[in-house]
Amino acid sequence: MTKDMNAVPGDLRRPIRIALPNKGRLSDRALELFEQAGLKAQFRADRALVASLGDDFQAIFVRASDIPEYLADGAAEMGVTGADLVAESGHEDLLDVLDLGFGRCRLSVAVRDESDVRSAAVLPPGTRVATSFPRIARKYFESLGTEIEIASVSGAAEIAPHLGVADVIVDLVSTGSTLRVNGLREIDTIMISTARLVASRAALEDDVTKQVIDDLSAALESVLRASEKRYLMTNVPRDRLDEVREVIPGLSGPTIVEVLDGDDWVAAHAVVDADRVYQTIARLKALGAEGILVTRIERLMP
Repeated sequence: MTKDMNAVPGDLRRPIRIALPNKGRLSDRALELFEQAGLKAQFRADRALVASLGDDFQAIFVRASDIPEYLADGAAEMGVTGADLVAESGHEDLLDVLDLGFGRCRLSVAVRDESDVRSAAVLPPGTRVATSFPRIARKYFESLGTEIEIASVSGAAEIAPHLGVADVIVDLVSTGSTLRVNGLREIDTIMISTARLVASRAALEDDVTKQVIDDLSAALESVLRASEKRYLMTNVPRDRLDEVREVIPGLSGPTIVEVLDGDDWVAAHAVVDADRVYQTIARLKALGAEGILVTRIERLMP
């Protein structure tokens, strides 16, 4: 890369800053993804809150919930955090660049098991809602035409209905086991949230910085795309190629390679879906395929 790729809005020459979660599974997955894309975090010391990500990027580690604010204030150009946290921040100048797919959960409305309520739409005006997402909750109930009272909580909201603090809760749900253990039941889903690569509008309006962001997004997306695919190689009978093409169409058809001194055989190479490898191998073996090899792909560009 040229040194111009170190530019940021305002033509300040420094590495572009990416705000990353400082702990938890979101942090671990983000660092792993960046490393797989060739951007391994280099820390100067243990517990350092800043790390180098190659020559063009610098990671700063903060609470996931604070990342939208860092981007809005211009302290970082990009960040990785949950879509729910971006929505709750209310900052309209933060734009989605890439859905990273991990950290998937849903922001749901839940009531006590014994409640007769089956939908948030029938909750009466004045319903008290315990949540750490007051902005999203209020906006959602406004869309239903229901005025609510917000009981803001910073920790687990599941206990609130049992203490009489609130009638319902709006909280993040992954498997639903925490709700069930606490005698609660989901009645509506407000949004599905995953980890996102986000950028500030100011960063995307700078042509040089936008190009760097686009390049980074393409690199991360190539890793995500590769994780869902496998590279398959096998020798197949030449006279069964038409059937082989139906089993492993690949991205644009299998690559067929001549086998030395193998008049009746050719080698077929193809990219296949990771979750279909078992069935694919079984079908190839039924066609007489031999020497089947399946390997992971590090990156896959379209």
